[in-house]
Amino acid sequence: MTYSNPADQAIDDAAVQAFAQNYGERATALPPVAIVIAAYNEEGAVGPVIEALPETVCGLATVAIVVADGCADSTAKEAAMAGAMVCDVPVNRGQGAALRLGYRLAREGGAAYIVTTDADGQYNPAEIERVLAPVVAGEADFVTGSRRLGSQETKDAVRRAGVLFFAFTISVLTGQKVSDTTFGLRAMRAEVTGAVQLEQPQYQASELLIGVITHGYKLAEVPATIHRRRVGESKKGQNPLYGLHLPGVNNFFYGLRFARVVYGTWWREHQRKGQAPRTESANKAGSSSSRSARIGPVDSAATTKGSGPASADATASSAAPGGAGDRAKRT
Repeated sequence: MTYSNPADQAIDDAAVQAFAQNYGERATALPPVAIVIAAYNEEGAVGPVIEALPETVCGLATVAIVVADGCADSTAKEAAMAGAMVCDVPVNRGQGAALRLGYRLAREGGAAYIVTTDADGQYNPAEIERVLAPVVAGEADFVTGSRRLGSQETKDAVRRAGVLFFAFTISVLTGQKVSDTTFGLRAMRAEVTGAVQLEQPQYQASELLIGVITHGYKLAEVPATIHRRRVGESKKGQNPLYGLHLPGVNNFFYGLRFARVVYGTWWREHQRKGQAPRTESANKAGSSSSRSARIGPVDSAATTKGSGPASADATASSAAPGGAGDRAKRT
């Protein structure tokens, strides 16, 4: 995994060390499936979410890892009491940073697969198996649920329009048809999260998705459901007027920030792919050690059935292969 910000790496390194001290051998001997949850002030919501998670998915044992992102309430304590392994980070950085840390904990702990869901109870835990199954079967490297293929309870016309707009935008930019870019219930091979550059502190959903596509991993979408939030309030789109509870204003701020991440990530990946032809010849001429330093779709195809850039069915179509070209430090 790459870090472009040394301060972020320092925080994550300290959190990983504290996690290992708290859980000992458990931290490095995780079951095959790690369900990663980023949580910020979700007291009253996170406990029931964890208790509803399945103990096995696709015949594989699971563990819940909750990254408490600088919470000012009892989120961490509630999550631990519900049975999750908790990484309590003292500073609030955002959902993207919390998920990136959760991916690292899962990966370094030996989990083969990572599932993400939200701490607010909007996703149906019974649908986790549907999302993970194509990954376990080797039919896809990364699977996301889609409310447009499934169902959604929200009546917010602006949010619905935003889902359509950003799905269209990312589909055009990447050449990969996507119907839902922000769905939080996702599954992936653990090593995918170490190959894709993740630097967004908040709106990481699109960064991860675009990175998966441009690195040539096989993407699939499956029908899934998103429910209305029943406890607490959304942290998305926070702005100076957030305390006034103006959904339209919050959606506007959310859309602006999300768009910035979409276009910024696409441009970064576009530049990385443009540099790939120049670095490819150097890699071929150099030693094989530089190749083994990265984990990508081509490398992992040798060990995982069906992984790597290839075609799939109507809901698991192939993404265009790309190169690595990462310049930052890896952990």
